[in-house]
Amino acid sequence: MPTVYITAPPDAAGELSRTLVEERLAACVNRVDCASTYWWDGEVHDDEEVILLAKTTADRYEVLVERVESLHPYDVPCIERFDEDDVLDAFAEWREQSVSE
Repeated sequence: MPTVYITAPPDAAGELSRTLVEERLAACVNRVDCASTYWWDGEVHDDEEVILLAKTTADRYEVLVERVESLHPYDVPCIERFDEDDVLDAFAEWREQSVSE
């Protein structure tokens, strides 16, 4: 079962999160405010961002990535997959049911 790490600007994070859940691509998306420092176009930037942690399933992962790419305002969005080897069974079952079509 993967959790997908995504960063987004604050003004886009809520809509991205809601869309992923409404379209049953994620069972839940946590939003965590953060400050990011990064290289872009040859210079260092400091911006406020939101970390999105989207709980999904392996079979919905590719569709979730495509949807995030289509909605995300960044040219190169941060989308990283983390797979859990050890997860509470009840949580895994809830996640699976929540993203079922």
